Amino acid sequence: MFDVLPIPVPWYVVGPLMGLTVAGLYAVTNKHLGISGAYVQVVDFSRGRPVETWRLWFLAGTVLGAAAVAMLGGHPQAGWGYGALGEYLSLPALVATLFAGGVLVGFGARWAGACTSGHGLTGCATRSRGSLVAVMTFMVTAVAVTLLLHALTGGEL
Repeated sequence: MFDVLPIPVPWYVVGPLMGLTVAGLYAVTNKHLGISGAYVQVVDFSRGRPVETWRLWFLAGTVLGAAAVAMLGGHPQAGWGYGALGEYLSLPALVATLFAGGVLVGFGARWAGACTSGHGLTGCATRSRGSLVAVMTFMVTAVAVTLLLHALTGGEL
């Protein structure tokens, strides 16, 4: 569309911005940053429970910001494309896989007390032992599942 931003935005731009955001949030509010906490606030809001309004704005900004970057980068990624996984699986199998993965990620985030961004960004920044273990578990599991899928599909995934 506009082709203003490089896609993906370079790590040396995004990384410091994320770090400054985490440090700034701690400095101003003494609160953790994580997307699962924002999602829980949406659920609480829909049930009429008290919410931290800034978390709702954070979630909305995350979604709208991602859309803006995609549009400004000239490469919107809307659609049904899921790369090699979408090519390898039929649509019903893809939907079932994505649903099961979403359920497992949601369950894991609630069980671990935060999502990957919450543990990786704010938990590790505060030197939380639990977050360090959680992030190591995420990484080891991701590598193991990737190697398993690679082996099971003969290198297609």
